[in-house]
Amino acid sequence: MVPRIANRVLIGLVGLVLFVLGGSVLAIGLGTAPPSWWIHQGPHDVLLSDAERTRWRDQGWWWPTVIAVLALLVLLALWRLSAVLRRRRLVEVLVDTGDGEGALLRGRALEDVLAGEAGQLDGVERAHVLLTGRRSAPRARIRLLLAPHVDPLDALHRLAAGPLARARDSAGLAALPVEVRLHGVKHRPERVS
Repeated sequence: MVPRIANRVLIGLVGLVLFVLGGSVLAIGLGTAPPSWWIHQGPHDVLLSDAERTRWRDQGWWWPTVIAVLALLVLLALWRLSAVLRRRRLVEVLVDTGDGEGALLRGRALEDVLAGEAGQLDGVERAHVLLTGRRSAPRARIRLLLAPHVDPLDALHRLAAGPLARARDSAGLAALPVEVRLHGVKHRPERVS
């Protein structure tokens, strides 16, 4: 949840900065008087003069630095793209029907059933399930919000023996790898007398 919010905030800030910069250049190009501190002073002004563009060109460190910074930006963009594609939610799960054909089960349906059954376990306040992976080899990420004083190991055993085993068996999967994150409900500290 936090990476998704951080991702949206970052994209929103970048979009806002680009919108303000682009709008200001457009407004100045159409004849609006810019403030005295602004870098672009009029419709015939250039953002970088020839002297500013070629100032460091003869220095030995300039081109390796430019290439290194651009390469780093490309690597960061590729890393972010691969992270976004890797976190993709599974749309459907291939269920082996035994007749060589197979059936497709909606990923959201399996997520909802798993979350509903996990949420009904004793001591579980709320459950959230996300299916990832391939449709023939799904993986599950489960986040459980546990009530105070619940043994996390016991809750994990009940989850594995109940909802996860039923989901694996009903979908005809040989294995269902799961990443479970356990969180406790925030509560007031108890007084000891």
